[in-house]
Amino acid sequence: MAGMIEPIQRMVNALSSLPGIGAKSAQRLAYHIVSLPQDEVRELAAALWQGRKAIRYCAVCGNYTAGERCDICEQEERHNGQICVVRDPRDVAAMERMHEYRGLYHVLHGTLSPMDGVGPDDIRIRELLARLQDGTVTEVILATNPDIEGEATATYIARLIKPLGIRVTRIAHGVPVGADLEYADEVTLSKAMEGRREI
Repeated sequence: MAGMIEPIQRMVNALSSLPGIGAKSAQRLAYHIVSLPQDEVRELAAALWQGRKAIRYCAVCGNYTAGERCDICEQEERHNGQICVVRDPRDVAAMERMHEYRGLYHVLHGTLSPMDGVGPDDIRIRELLARLQDGTVTEVILATNPDIEGEATATYIARLIKPLGIRVTRIAHGVPVGADLEYADEVTLSKAMEGRREI
């Protein structure tokens, strides 16, 4: 960008590589960081570096953790026979925000996408099947996104699990609370009709 010195431009380039940060936001952040005292910038950089260095995947479910197992897998009361399968750790955080699900999770770290070269061996399906072998799991809830890859992944996993005699469910998709039906697309309305329940 014209009039921007090279160190700030490098900061803008680095910040704009983050998801959800466009060029303008990156520029605002870079100028804000430059205006901070150097010790605050050092603390920010250290927090990012140390945080990234400390985070690993839970040995059981694949969620983010600072230890061997995540906090959810450590809670004995959550070992209730349910495993909710999600795409990535952000989905675990979203599910936990609702404060209603009290089972365990399994993070796939991706979805099947043959067009992008992502097959069953590239995500954590094998690890999920291994967790089902001890007979303690009675239900697997498939909570992948309602897009093409998420649906394909859910269908594939369901096909593998059903012969094991374990109940397989899929989260309902449809019209969000507060939305007007006239603005919903056909696929959303179709999913809402499929997921209807008796009241």
